[in-house]
Amino acid sequence: MEPPEVKLDPLWQDLDWAIGAMFYMGFDGTEVTPQIRTLIEDHHLGSILLTTKNLTSAQQTATLVKELQTIAHNSGHLAPLLIALDQENGGVNSLFDEDYICQFPSAMGVAATGSTELAYEVANATGKELAAVGINMIMGPVLDVLTNARYQPLGVRATGDDPQEVSQYGIAVMNGYKDAGIVTCGKHFPSYGNLDFLGSSLDMPIITETLEQLSLGALVPFRNAIREGLDAMMVGGCAIANAGMNVMHACLSDQVVDDLLRHDLGFNGVTISECLEMDALSHDIGVRGGTVMAVEAGCDLVLLCRSFAVQQEAISGLKLGIENGMISRERINLSLKRILHLKSKCTSWHKALNPPGINLLATLHPAHVSLSTRAYDKSITIMRDKGHLLPLSNTLYPEEELLLLTPLIKPLPNSAATKAAAESQGGSNEHDKRTQRSSIMSGEGVFREFGRSLARQRHGKLLHTSYTANGVRPVHENLINRAAAIIIVTADANRNLYQNGFTKHVAMMCSMLSAGGKKKSLIVVSVSSPYDFAMDKAIGTYVCTFDFTETAMSALVRALFGEFVPQGTLPGTLRKSRKVQKSRQHWLVEGWNRDRDHRGLQALVKTIEKITPPNQLCPLLGATAASFELSMTTESGEHIEESHYVVRNSSTQALFGFCSTYFYGGIGMIGALFVDPAKRNLSIGHSLHQRAMRGLLQKPGIKKLQLGLGLPGIYLGIPMSDLSEGARLKRWFANNGWDILSPRLLYTLTIRNLSNWQPPEGLLQSVQRVSFGFDLIHGSENSETVLDHVRSNAGPDVLELYRLALDDSKSCGIVRAKSPVDGALVGTVIICRPGTPLATYLPVLHAAGDMVGGILAPVVPNSPQAAIVLQGLALLGIKQNKAHRATTCVLNWVQGDERDTLLGMGFDVLDAFEELSCKPESFNQSSHG
Repeated sequence: MEPPEVKLDPLWQDLDWAIGAMFYMGFDGTEVTPQIRTLIEDHHLGSILLTTKNLTSAQQTATLVKELQTIAHNSGHLAPLLIALDQENGGVNSLFDEDYICQFPSAMGVAATGSTELAYEVANATGKELAAVGINMIMGPVLDVLTNARYQPLGVRATGDDPQEVSQYGIAVMNGYKDAGIVTCGKHFPSYGNLDFLGSSLDMPIITETLEQLSLGALVPFRNAIREGLDAMMVGGCAIANAGMNVMHACLSDQVVDDLLRHDLGFNGVTISECLEMDALSHDIGVRGGTVMAVEAGCDLVLLCRSFAVQQEAISGLKLGIENGMISRERINLSLKRILHLKSKCTSWHKALNPPGINLLATLHPAHVSLSTRAYDKSITIMRDKGHLLPLSNTLYPEEELLLLTPLIKPLPNSAATKAAAESQGGSNEHDKRTQRSSIMSGEGVFREFGRSLARQRHGKLLHTSYTANGVRPVHENLINRAAAIIIVTADANRNLYQNGFTKHVAMMCSMLSAGGKKKSLIVVSVSSPYDFAMDKAIGTYVCTFDFTETAMSALVRALFGEFVPQGTLPGTLRKSRKVQKSRQHWLVEGWNRDRDHRGLQALVKTIEKITPPNQLCPLLGATAASFELSMTTESGEHIEESHYVVRNSSTQALFGFCSTYFYGGIGMIGALFVDPAKRNLSIGHSLHQRAMRGLLQKPGIKKLQLGLGLPGIYLGIPMSDLSEGARLKRWFANNGWDILSPRLLYTLTIRNLSNWQPPEGLLQSVQRVSFGFDLIHGSENSETVLDHVRSNAGPDVLELYRLALDDSKSCGIVRAKSPVDGALVGTVIICRPGTPLATYLPVLHAAGDMVGGILAPVVPNSPQAAIVLQGLALLGIKQNKAHRATTCVLNWVQGDERDTLLGMGFDVLDAFEELSCKPESFNQSSHG
């Protein structure tokens, strides 16, 4: 891939400077150490990763970052240091300061809110806080797809297991960071979402999926983020073993970095290796050799987290690799240009040496606290509440006791609970406290404040104890007997199996005691991975918080006691498989308002376009808001009735779903129905469909209902180019009352390289032999016979398409086929030039590329000669398209039995649809009333 246009200063000819720029290193200590000073001054280190071991507060971080940049400036660095950290929120925060730095939900917690807008806001707030203390790069977003979600250590750090949803949230987060002025680094390419773990820490986790499987799943978010402008990419330290690839370490493989990431996915940003100090990698290869391999593979920055001796070894290894001719100076210059271009996007010496610091953070903090509360409240998810136990204020009497059972788990780094636990150990100085805090094991330290909050709600009527791998003890049995309601907290029970066993044991006890007449309400709360009991229906009331920070626990208390109604939904396939507690959620459906909804519809169309896999044609590609509005009268002067509907966010004006309907000629038609991919499976489509059907069924004189239509020709029916998705949509429409047993198959065909097309041998002679007359007409002259022919053999939507073509004599014409016996029409087709105004209503003419000629809506009644008539019409259409200098030809609205005839002429299938129709009386009107 071509590097960005960056002119290299002569200083970079010095090998030591060039080598220093290609390393990305960490260090131990909350102040500048002699080691990191040496790396910056003597080895010209250009990029630094800060972690929890470096940071104690916002003020200290700003001071440290400014000092690091000052050292670089004073020692002659041409560009400021790239200074990055991990700040994923949830349980992964390198920097926390309860006075200035806000806590936000994890990636999966944010996805549970169902709002990409909120994801953007949270990321933007996080980015602004980091920028204020001088950080210019964030190690995020996490773009991994949890293909094997229940058993992956990433857990809530990832959005979920749906590639399209991960894409949408990843891009929203990326844009939030960028708009805050910091650069982004996607991770962990090619994916940590479905790893096999073989044993010890010296065994490299393995990706066993094929490239095809990765391309359809794990790589989708990376591909989409690259397209949207991702700045950098971290390549993981995992192995890949499949039929086409055998790689020991992804970040050391040119097959992964140069071939897959750069060539196949088109990434031209900065690539960063996984830390070469990781046990499995350093044990297999060694740091010197690993550094050379990483650069040879295509990595621009080599990460070494903290050991000064190892870092020096890596620098000497890269220098030796260059001196030995293993790595060329051209290769080094390529990385330098990428790194310098990245730095130019996020920093300058003025910015690096003058971070706004505490003053800006103090200004931002109140709004960020409010955003944090809103985000956590919206993330709390009640997956099941079979017994309607929630809110507890409605089901638990004041005199009854509530029991809280919490596991002994490690506190989150830099949380207030951890700090308090550290201080309670009586460390003699700040250094002692910092070194202790990340290793204290104390469930009570994490959940003590949660218990206190519950006790305050219950005026002291709370029992609280912890549980361990020792299982249900007599103390637990006694407390369970006393309490009327029990809350069990679990955290990653799939990886801490004692939690699973304990919870099931308590659930069984509660069930037996309840059957014996003792009230025992059981609520299980997962405070990390929602997969703990997601599929276990025996746990009747199941709540998920997605992390166990103080802010999350505070939101949980308010949710349990009814201060707000939790609206969170489990992300990915869990959201899709979830049985909604009510029969259906009903959304407010409003009538389309052009002035109000035009921009929202444009944005919704673009969102759906973006998530369509690259190997599939999106029917909405090329469509605009105007594509759905015909605003015309029929040939008889009758107005075409249009009623379009939206489900929208009245606060942001965003559209969650859109449905277009038309009524003319006694037929009620749905021309489009689509929903924001991030809001699917929440009954939005059902609400829109129900409203649309109610409107159509009330039309006087309605004779038929139709799903899919030729004008506007956006959805000719249910899209079937993706068979599994098409089958899902058919089931959905069947469940909503449509007859799916006798669809009409409709196709869009194409010839992509028209200049090279030649008619099959003998075709011209066959057409000439049957003596049909073919001619081309424009405008209204002789149009009546054409319209009569179409009126008799096609629906009113196709009739109106012909009428529009006849009205546009400049860019459209009609090819007619006449019987040699009596001159009667036996076939017609519309021909249109590239750039025809008809493309507004037939976006496929835009989507297929530039200079597209159209052959539209062939109407050829069944007869022994129908195939040859169709071929003759298509031949004349192709001839006209060539004459109009079209490079591509699109043949739209081809009926099922006509497809094979046209494929034999050299056309290819571009898209396939199933048009559905049924009688109005087949719908239960009461269900749409």
